[in-house]
Amino acid sequence: METGRKRMELTHIIYRYVLFTAFLFLELVKLSHSFPSTQGKNLPYLTSDVEDVSGKSFDYIVVGGGTAGCPLAATLSERFSVLVIERGGSPYGNPMVSDKMYYGFPLIQTDEFSSVAQSFVSKDGVKNHRGRVLGGSSAINGGIYSRASYDFVKTVGWDEELVKEAYEWVESNIVFKPELTIWQSVVEFGLLEAGILPYNGFSMEHIEGTKISGTLFDEYGIRHTSADLLETGNSENIIVLLNATVENIIFHVNGKGNESIVRGVRFIKSDGSTSQTYEAYLNQPENSSSRGDVILSAGALGSPQILLLSGIGPENHLKNFGIPLVLNLKGVGKEMKDNPGIALLVDTKPIYRFPDAPQVVGITKDMKFIVEGGIIPISFNATRMPIAIKLAFPESKGTLELNSTDPRQNPAVEFHYLEKEKDLEECTKMAQLLSKIARSQSVVLFLGKEPQNNLMSSQDELKNFCKKNVRTYYHYHGGSTVGSVVDDDYKVYGIKGLRVIDGSTFLESPGTNPMATLLMLGRYQGIKIVRERENTTASCSPPPL
Repeated sequence: METGRKRMELTHIIYRYVLFTAFLFLELVKLSHSFPSTQGKNLPYLTSDVEDVSGKSFDYIVVGGGTAGCPLAATLSERFSVLVIERGGSPYGNPMVSDKMYYGFPLIQTDEFSSVAQSFVSKDGVKNHRGRVLGGSSAINGGIYSRASYDFVKTVGWDEELVKEAYEWVESNIVFKPELTIWQSVVEFGLLEAGILPYNGFSMEHIEGTKISGTLFDEYGIRHTSADLLETGNSENIIVLLNATVENIIFHVNGKGNESIVRGVRFIKSDGSTSQTYEAYLNQPENSSSRGDVILSAGALGSPQILLLSGIGPENHLKNFGIPLVLNLKGVGKEMKDNPGIALLVDTKPIYRFPDAPQVVGITKDMKFIVEGGIIPISFNATRMPIAIKLAFPESKGTLELNSTDPRQNPAVEFHYLEKEKDLEECTKMAQLLSKIARSQSVVLFLGKEPQNNLMSSQDELKNFCKKNVRTYYHYHGGSTVGSVVDDDYKVYGIKGLRVIDGSTFLESPGTNPMATLLMLGRYQGIKIVRERENTTASCSPPPL
């Protein structure tokens, strides 16, 4: 009797909330078109004309204007001249990027050279995407913002105070507290009913239980990507070259110790209209110890690919493509990981609902399992409602290799999803937890019926389900990892003037979603580089008379 009464109360609450949310959503849509956006009004110079930068020199060249690259460039510009080379175009004025109503649409509208998302299929047969636009994957993802755990920060050896400062800088500029949609509220109740406790309310920390995360979408449903952070820099010191793809790095060899020193980069137009190459260079100050760097921030696929195309990587692999060897660095393209995920569709068939980016997350089993729910488009007139879960610490790992010497083409990557038996066993537990959430009273009441029984009960059946349905969470990482390819200052071993600062350096994906930590990393490493240059300059100055 008591259970029936509570169900009736919850039904009435959901019904009233649906009406209120629908009204509120329509009003917010009106407001978002009533107020002129200030996004992109104070950006540095953006150009797609390669002649604007060809042959010119800069203190720093950042390859990739993505999640880490934009905050990095903004920070460096406070003291130095910076060229950002981005293979995609501008996100501004593109509703597919900026408007929450179109969340997920970039992933179903891709092409070879110009779409904001570039699709690829791993050698495992799993479809995936990478950002190809200023702002990188922060322009096409679900916008969830959640910091790394304290244990992660300690393990990688970062300065905890500087990390906190860098996170707060990002949050003050582009992060917001979401107002939950009705479906996100249902997911929240479902996670709690399934025992993902405690309830932590709104929190940007990575803590066990159920919580509401930060978001890149503001109160009007407008996305704020990492590109917005360029507005915080010194616009006089930044040039952003759009629609240009870096082909390789230019070196010269120091005759004394045969040390390879970075001189600049070669790049081409991304649209394939011409095969002509162009060059940009690093400034060459008299004091070589205070030189800047080329910094690769092209992502977990892009940065290892550029290293390989530049002759840095396993010698035998480079020989297969006729690439002259600069450094036999065997770790390039290794330690590639993608967090394996599975999902249950809780709706019975495709219909059109407004797309709904995840805002609520469940973190459980000693931080091993991360659960989210959303509404994603599968076409321009149909959506589905998955509840998805990922394994945070997979043991299985793979490799990245070149497919061709064309930098615009995706490299070949294989993640070996669920290859390790432990990963497969954990996946069976994830499947059981998904089933429990999908059958919670909150989800069933909202849908009006129980989901179809998609899961079997025996261990073998669950393993087969996992193998057949494994998917990406888009949190792939590795390929230029710390300790193997770069040192603790993110400098490439054996090369002077070259760093990698992005998700390719990670051995594990931090937090609920790595985006927050990548945004932080760009700011954090930018501050460290500026301080390093200041200390170098001070130590090289003559003593006062």
